[in-house]
Amino acid sequence: MRKPLAKTMNEIHGRTAWRESTEIEAAVSNVRSVGHDLTSPADLDQLVERFGDRKYVLIGDATHGTSEFYRWRSRLTARLIQERDFSFVAVEGDWTNCYEANRYVKGLPESAETGREVLETFDRWPNWMWANWEVLEFLDWLEVHNQLLEQDDRVGFYGLDVYSLFESLDAVIDYLEDVDPDAAAEARDAYRCFDPYGGDAQEYTQALRMVPETCEDEVLETLTNLQEAAPTYDHGQDDYFNAEQNALVAKNAEQYYREMARGNTDSWNVRDRHMVETLERLQRHHGMGSKGIVWAHNTHVGDARATDMDQRGRLNIGQLVRQHEGASEVALIGMGTFRGCVIAADSWDAPMEELTVPPARPGSYEHVFEQASETDQLLLTDELDDETPLREPRGHRAIGVVYHPNRESGNYVPTVLPDRYDAFVSLGETSALHPFSLHADRTHVPDLYPWGL
Repeated sequence: MRKPLAKTMNEIHGRTAWRESTEIEAAVSNVRSVGHDLTSPADLDQLVERFGDRKYVLIGDATHGTSEFYRWRSRLTARLIQERDFSFVAVEGDWTNCYEANRYVKGLPESAETGREVLETFDRWPNWMWANWEVLEFLDWLEVHNQLLEQDDRVGFYGLDVYSLFESLDAVIDYLEDVDPDAAAEARDAYRCFDPYGGDAQEYTQALRMVPETCEDEVLETLTNLQEAAPTYDHGQDDYFNAEQNALVAKNAEQYYREMARGNTDSWNVRDRHMVETLERLQRHHGMGSKGIVWAHNTHVGDARATDMDQRGRLNIGQLVRQHEGASEVALIGMGTFRGCVIAADSWDAPMEELTVPPARPGSYEHVFEQASETDQLLLTDELDDETPLREPRGHRAIGVVYHPNRESGNYVPTVLPDRYDAFVSLGETSALHPFSLHADRTHVPDLYPWGL
């Protein structure tokens, strides 16, 4: 039974010191009684067994710059693919870039020769999320795994996000040039609406704040024309699916930037609805019975209704897929860290740097898990009873790509953890991700997967 969520972190920490101490002790004791040690890939057995038949397994992270999050996520993903026949991985990345990674892992025509060549094309900030050794090792593993499968059975790698407006516009025209030059000319004319903005989505957003003349009709018309003409095209299904998705990205990206220009909080919802729409399209594309794995930040993966996001009118992927499919068809897995290092930046578009993550604040979930065990922990929330003290709302740290360790108070999301996730991975001390731009070769990069994927 879901408990009422405190409205703010001030409410959560406004309790008396005695009450707070008692609640922490009770929560720590509960973790000790139900938590499972996480020390090797074999400890993931319970997740594979419990969630291997789910339609979607969403694996979150508390930062986009922590090596251990990427490594545990890759290990679990590899096992779900190998042992439970999952069909695709969908990540919080741009569709256009990730489709080139998909070409590589599937061995499709005109694919790159190496995974690193693919990842170094990820040039949109924050590119360290994908252009790193951790992701490269997973892509190379997936490419080898796929070589053992028939082409139609190969596991895909796709981007869910909505940011690639201009790249997707170009991709639609390129496709139509091959299958329908007249339609390509019409699309080019429609997309000229965006010409004044020089291929810069932020310029489009700024312009809308001054003169609210949008390109909404143009992107919708091109998507509709493409869908209506599709039965007449002589094309491969993968190529058409990619083109249609790019037209959809263009439509939804235009809406996203339009909402941003209006200062509307609904831009977040536009983005997460688009990611869910893409996820559902991928599942249908891969056929009846196919299953997908999602990689995204905890703020997208964990059910928004178990946080203060719900009170602010925000929804997310985890909430929507639970609502669309039913909770029994979906597994939401969160991750957190007590202390360590992270790759992040001081401001948007600023250079990346390695930053220290200080010990989590007292009373937070991260603090509770650290107090409970010296060993990394795995919590399965269905093993908690209704009266568990872990249902008491408390802070749960979320670190973004812009991060200021000296201003930590704003990084804690009021959360009822058992309602937010089906499982939670708590890591005591973590290390920074290994981007190519900071680690040009493997000389000083540790053995990332000492047990293998």
